[in-house]
Amino acid sequence: MQRIAAADYHDIAKVSEPQVAPDGEHVLFVRSVPRDDRDYEATLYRVPIGGGTARPFTRAAGVDSAPRYSPDGERVAFVSTRGDGDRGGDLWLLPTGGGEARQLTEVVDTVTDPVWSPDGQRIAFLQRSTADEREAGLDLDVTDVDGDEPYEREPPDPRVIDRLVYRSEERYFDGTRSHVYVLDVEAGTLERVTDGEFDYVSPEWGDATTLYYGVKRGPEPDDSVEYDLVAYDIEADEAATVTTTTAWKLDLAATADGRLAYPFHPADRGTLHSTEIHVFDRDAGSTHALTDGFDRTVDPTLGFEWGPGDRDLYFVTPDQGAVVLRRIDWDRQAIEVVLDEGHVNGFSVGNHAVAVTQSEWDHPGDVFVATRGGGERNRLTRVNADYLDDRAVPQPEELWFESDGVDIQGWLLTPPDAGPEDSLPLVVEVHGGPHAMWSTSGTMWHEFQALAARGYAVFWSNPRGSTGYGEAHRAAIERDWGAVTMTDVMAGVDHVTDRPSIDGESLFLTGGSFGGYMTAWMVGRTDRFLAANAQRGVYDLVGFYGATDQAFKLVEWDFGTTPLEEPEVLWEHSPVANASQVETPLLLMHAENDYRVAINDAELLYRLLRKRGIDVRLVRYPRDGHELSRSGEPGHIVDRLERVGRWFDGYSPYHDAEPVVADGPDIDG
Repeated sequence: MQRIAAADYHDIAKVSEPQVAPDGEHVLFVRSVPRDDRDYEATLYRVPIGGGTARPFTRAAGVDSAPRYSPDGERVAFVSTRGDGDRGGDLWLLPTGGGEARQLTEVVDTVTDPVWSPDGQRIAFLQRSTADEREAGLDLDVTDVDGDEPYEREPPDPRVIDRLVYRSEERYFDGTRSHVYVLDVEAGTLERVTDGEFDYVSPEWGDATTLYYGVKRGPEPDDSVEYDLVAYDIEADEAATVTTTTAWKLDLAATADGRLAYPFHPADRGTLHSTEIHVFDRDAGSTHALTDGFDRTVDPTLGFEWGPGDRDLYFVTPDQGAVVLRRIDWDRQAIEVVLDEGHVNGFSVGNHAVAVTQSEWDHPGDVFVATRGGGERNRLTRVNADYLDDRAVPQPEELWFESDGVDIQGWLLTPPDAGPEDSLPLVVEVHGGPHAMWSTSGTMWHEFQALAARGYAVFWSNPRGSTGYGEAHRAAIERDWGAVTMTDVMAGVDHVTDRPSIDGESLFLTGGSFGGYMTAWMVGRTDRFLAANAQRGVYDLVGFYGATDQAFKLVEWDFGTTPLEEPEVLWEHSPVANASQVETPLLLMHAENDYRVAINDAELLYRLLRKRGIDVRLVRYPRDGHELSRSGEPGHIVDRLERVGRWFDGYSPYHDAEPVVADGPDIDG
């Protein structure tokens, strides 16, 4: 059996976006895999619900995403980068019975969030466009220009900033706004149904003539989490705000009889509160707090979905190391578990079954199906069977330990074939967020397994501040990110190193984003780690507040202050404030297009440590953003993971290697 290696990332397929066919016979899903060091290939696959082989539904000619069955099941709309003049992704249509895909749009930016009207006549979607592009009609058809070549958007030079938040993830907004578009599928006509300098989100049909969406208005929308929820009457061409909500991210789920589900959390200190589901009943004019009293946060990033007959609403919650699919009965308002195994990253509800894509400790992701009530879960795919059949995949051990009187959940993964008499170095991983939750799978599956295969025991946990354990657990780091989290993480380290098989003198530390913050924080307060690796971290809260996107709310909400109000508090809670105490060799990693946590944080910490003569390195990854470790360029993902391992090897008494690795492709040689 081979051990899992960093370079194996090129061989691992991922699955996402399951869609149950209206006739209940198949599940459509997206299968993505690295094409080379720079790009991915993403193709639609279809697998029979009754069992059988998953087969390609689209040809591997680009990056396909967002598959959506028409209500009658005869067609599938999807977004693809295929075709000439790729600008990020247009809308395409493919008959389910076979045939060639037909391009439906040629628009200026990427189509996102496509959704069919209930009668199958229209598709609504989102697209970003500038005021000039909308004025010229280029957001409807980029080929409708004078000359031989379609219109291509050029980045402004210079950029003039007039928004509070002007970039996010890996891109500048450059004057674009997100608007709602409606395509008449048969006629081929496309119209924009929103206007103005606002960002519209989450289009969702109620009945065939009612389209809902959200928008943040007010004098400074970028400083707000309040959304107006709008109902647009297609036939009357009239829009009206039906209710409002406050939420970090908006997702809508509507019924034909006028019920609209949406996320809600308090506007004040929102990161410290759980997200709930509210439903506005337009006929009754009343709001129902469906999850009131339910002490788990709802994850709106995976969406909400009404089941058949619009009686059950399905949603996902993190819960004690699992990402769980639940449903709530509209009549009884009772919450039930549908699937509580593994880590769900997508779901779709059919007439008789629910399909999910999920990962578990022994695989990085597959398609599963169960009855709508949650029984008889069946695995439909094994997309990585050939790869896994020849790989050793050890099972993590679940741990519970006490820290400051609180029970904390964690896991320990040991190398393949590790014996009870072995002495093992330990890598301690700290998650991001800070209000995130780790499981035994999800996006960290490959990293955990690759480090274990390299000869390290790997420990990770969900300290206070994590979701999945109730609101009090989540809010316990209020105004104190570092000390509380470090107390819990180190309590777990002490618990694990009590074992004879774990060498308490050979400890290593790593984490990304908030985990990078914690790595830098901890090495400034303990010398127990032989070496550390901080990735895309927040090291200066004042600088982070100014350079980030809307995540500046993390500072305002978690710390209850701003740099103007209490600069000394934010400085005291910044890892760079204690850089004079760092003695641990530190490898810093950051992506140059990270607009969630800008690279200046890493540059500041690097310079402070370098001037003190600390063994420190800064690795910069061009083109990638904050999602580098999850969806960055494949070559960068492999390089990052191999470089982390080599850094630890160089300081480990169990390895014979140099910590400073060369540039370029020979890093894993």
